[in-house]
Amino acid sequence: MNDPRIRNHARILVNYSIGTRKADTVGVNGNVLAEPLIVSIYEELIKAGAFPVIRMLPEGVSEILFRKGQPHHFRTIIPFQYAYARCMDATIGITSEENTRSLSAVDPKKQALMSKTMKPVADIRRKKKWVLTLFPTNAYAQDAEMSLDDFEDFVYSAIFADEKDPIAQWKALRKRQAKLIAALRGTSEIRIVGGGTDIKFSVKSRKFINSDGHRNMPSGEIFTAPVESSVEGFIEYDYPVCRSGREIDGIRLVFRKGVVVEATASKNEMFLKEMLKTDAGALRLGEFGIGTNTRIQRFIKNILFDEKIGGTIHLALGQSYAETGGKNKSAIHWDMIKDLRKGGAIYMDGKVFQKDGKFLLS
Repeated sequence: MNDPRIRNHARILVNYSIGTRKADTVGVNGNVLAEPLIVSIYEELIKAGAFPVIRMLPEGVSEILFRKGQPHHFRTIIPFQYAYARCMDATIGITSEENTRSLSAVDPKKQALMSKTMKPVADIRRKKKWVLTLFPTNAYAQDAEMSLDDFEDFVYSAIFADEKDPIAQWKALRKRQAKLIAALRGTSEIRIVGGGTDIKFSVKSRKFINSDGHRNMPSGEIFTAPVESSVEGFIEYDYPVCRSGREIDGIRLVFRKGVVVEATASKNEMFLKEMLKTDAGALRLGEFGIGTNTRIQRFIKNILFDEKIGGTIHLALGQSYAETGGKNKSAIHWDMIKDLRKGGAIYMDGKVFQKDGKFLLS
């Protein structure tokens, strides 16, 4: 609680990310490891005149649910879950895991079913103000191959919490990203090339969104939704997807008429293929994003940070975001990252937009 960066983190979330208004009811969700941040958020919400609703879960309850849950646990939305989603004006979600591999032995069919069941609740929450963030723990530091102190420095730098006026920094990032979006306006086709990759798709009539810290903290990306039936080509992703306690590495996907027709992985291929069976939308792209956060330059096995790496792109299988004009529906949204900093390029209507991770703007 004495770390001023934690207090800055809370101020960013409350006063910038969700723009708290007087008398808002704000849900704050996290586990006990994030208590210092949760307490600071509570204080900031009270100062703003809001009504905080705190839900602090013990570590390990998700593992118990997936290991010992009965069939109805994965097929039922209880009234409280609907009521909570409907009654909150905004939500702040905090990840702070003690063991990032706790779900690695869980049946992937249960995880897919749970995602599918909870989609109506998730849809309600997505229509309101929400933000997802991370509180540094030893588990995340170990995944990133850092000491906890170094990892804390990395996290607080990425969210500008180490700055005197972090909100001013986020507003400046918003302006830089707005220039990129302006350059992309009117683009019909995007093509991405790189190692093992040559993929193209239409973005005609789709809208690029300026992700400037209002949904993810940290942020630093612009994104849209490919036209669902337009995706053609192949892509090899450079980093593993770290999902539900597993690493799916060496992913290669081939698309024809917008649909995944081949999917392979060097590690946990079975899990990948099981998730692709979740629903019809899981086989199509729901998002194309370009990472712009230059304070994030290394992969840490956490998608909240990794998809923002400056000089990378990510293509997400599954649910698209309505504000982009995307129409794909799915219970999953899986971001997969391609590094373009060494030999990669993005083309818009045949013209180079980015090369080797650097934007070529006139």
